[in-house]
Amino acid sequence: MISVEEALERILSFHRRLEPEERPLTDVLGQVLAEDVAAGFDIPPLDNTAMDGYAVRAADTAGAGESSPVRLRVTGELAAGYVFEGAVTSGTAVRIMTGAPIPRGADAVVPFEETDETASGPAHRAGEFAKNASEVRVLKAAAPGANVRRAGEDVSNGDVVMRAGAVLNAAQIGVLASLGEAKVRVYRRPVVGILSTGDE
Repeated sequence: MISVEEALERILSFHRRLEPEERPLTDVLGQVLAEDVAAGFDIPPLDNTAMDGYAVRAADTAGAGESSPVRLRVTGELAAGYVFEGAVTSGTAVRIMTGAPIPRGADAVVPFEETDETASGPAHRAGEFAKNASEVRVLKAAAPGANVRRAGEDVSNGDVVMRAGAVLNAAQIGVLASLGEAKVRVYRRPVVGILSTGDE
């Protein structure tokens, strides 16, 4: 009779590393990653806004306050998934929604809550969205980069995001999917046989 520890040691002395194989993400839960996985692109891919608001040139908002608002002409609107064809120039702003790419010329985003919008005269309450606003009054100065998520801020192209040896769980598989990976190389699952002996 030998101890469990000795039996395990003997078994492991005969083990060999199993060959890796390529498997679809839908079939790798609990398997061991066989090679590092690197990002093939920046995440996010472009500078984009972290807030609903107005894309502006930060310098244009200098000195803005509730008692001394800065007035900017609204030249367009930009939703996530679209690109603004023009540019933000001095004295202008573009209405922008969370996730939309930052227009050329802009370097900051002022949240709706820090603005008043006007449409042919009457002002809307601070932070209230007015689709037909032709002018925005900025109530608080914005620093360069305010409310802007930079390209590659989360992950840069070429960054190793997962190391070989990781035991893949649902969260890690989700990360791999977000990187555009449809298949990954994992080690083959071992086949284990259990032989029961004795009559107890």
